[in-house]
Amino acid sequence: MPKRRRCSPLGDRLLTSEIDVEVPFHDADPMGVTWHGNYFRYFELARSVLLNKIGYNVRQMTASGYLWPIVEANVKYVKTTTFGQRLRVRAELAEYENRLKIAYTIFDGESGELVTKASTTQVAVDRERGELCFVSPQVLLDKVRAALAAGSLAS
Repeated sequence: MPKRRRCSPLGDRLLTSEIDVEVPFHDADPMGVTWHGNYFRYFELARSVLLNKIGYNVRQMTASGYLWPIVEANVKYVKTTTFGQRLRVRAELAEYENRLKIAYTIFDGESGELVTKASTTQVAVDRERGELCFVSPQVLLDKVRAALAAGSLAS
């Protein structure tokens, strides 16, 4: 996969995950092209692997007293994908101090060509009070810093 350089609040230390997906028949439209909404399932799979790596998956989020709804999602479809195509989906922690922003890239599994770029933004909500937190809870900060310190950087 091509390496991209960008400014990150984590500096050069990035927390990432990568998964391989083969587009199943039921994800394609009658023309064999992947229906646009299914990409979000691929993002979710990669995001789940990333959150497990950090040690703060959805169950752990809830157990810590916070809900983390997605409040923004952006996607840029660069090329179409089709039934049976192998894809590599990469999730990268882009921001975590005030919100949880994850950047996604999907590449063709054979050629390495970029096919989709996206991001999701989640914010912490105190589960008991239902109040939005304007700064990420200490539990997330501690988990990310521990993962960085442990060297859980790349896939």
